[in-house]
Amino acid sequence: MDILTLLPFIVLIGAMFLMTRSAKKKQQAAAQMRDQMQPGTGVRTIGGLYATVKEVNDDTVLLEAAPGVHLVFAKNAIGAVLADDEYNRIVHGDDDVKTDDATVVPDDVSSLSGDTAADEATDTGKIDLGKKAGTDADDAEAKDADAKDGKTDGEADAK
Repeated sequence: MDILTLLPFIVLIGAMFLMTRSAKKKQQAAAQMRDQMQPGTGVRTIGGLYATVKEVNDDTVLLEAAPGVHLVFAKNAIGAVLADDEYNRIVHGDDDVKTDDATVVPDDVSSLSGDTAADEATDTGKIDLGKKAGTDADDAEAKDADAKDGKTDGEADAK
């Protein structure tokens, strides 16, 4: 046989060997990670549940999802063992982001924009969101809408 006819088979066997080798490495790393679990460690299950390890047995793990809520999971169901700072950041929302004390947030919009309506609103204490009175086009639209509803001028004015 010619070497060119055997070359595709050799490449295929080599690719299969490399894929199984990398899969075995991933399995060994996952098993090592699960063996490192100790009580008090934060974990994430493969279902996305964040919990604290309370007890580690041969094939199972006792997790505390909330104070007083204990769950038994198979060791294989643990997706990741988290570092303490990462677990606290995700579960408790403990961010190490420091805010700048010099940042000032204004109480009203007037200081952010040069709009005169905003300036008037701060003088009176409230903002008028209604239509401005005295515009003929707005009055005509209101009468047309009332006419479509079957209301007379007296009923529309009573509103």
